[in-house]
Amino acid sequence: MATKIYPDSGVELSPFISKNYDKVMNIGSMGLYKRFIKGAIADMNIQPSDSIIDMGCGTGRNASLMTSYLNEKGEIIGLDISPEMEQQFNSKFKLDARVSFKNKRIDQALELNQMFDKIFISFVIHGFPNEVRSAVIDNAINHLKPGGAFYILDFAEFDMAKMPFHHRAIFKAVECKYAFDYIKRDWKDILRSSGFVAFEEHFYMNKYVRLLKAIKKE
Repeated sequence: MATKIYPDSGVELSPFISKNYDKVMNIGSMGLYKRFIKGAIADMNIQPSDSIIDMGCGTGRNASLMTSYLNEKGEIIGLDISPEMEQQFNSKFKLDARVSFKNKRIDQALELNQMFDKIFISFVIHGFPNEVRSAVIDNAINHLKPGGAFYILDFAEFDMAKMPFHHRAIFKAVECKYAFDYIKRDWKDILRSSGFVAFEEHFYMNKYVRLLKAIKKE
């Protein structure tokens, strides 16, 4: 396994997990992931001609759901650095010219020479150290059209001490230390300070998971 960029991160996956990621998520969530990710993509209100970045796109599972809302003018660019994810992503979309993959780190300054209607990131940003997350947010706002939407699908803000014991035990067992920091922070306030407004929230999984929508100021 390649050396991790962030040793304590839980979102930098081994080649084995990367190759079997969708199965792992289905089994680990007891089938719930498949159901709520479909609902979350529906809650993005994707328009037929939208241009979308999928940050940390993984195998392309989320992008596959997004394409069903797009017409021939729509576009999705998936960003990831895993060779195993890239292979699966490209295999899914080899016959779909609307979707492409770029091997790019989202925690460093991006220059894609294009502005987008929507940017989506799913269960990735919590796995970065907090001082690195601002680079991800900067990349989002720098690549959104005025009035464009940034969607963060990740853990909601919650107090672990108030979780049921079995939920707390699972969270502690499987999540990296950065996730414990992530759930304590006010992400609407953080995004507001970066130039986002007009927040909207959708909750799933007993409100432990949230789709947070933020609009770039016009």
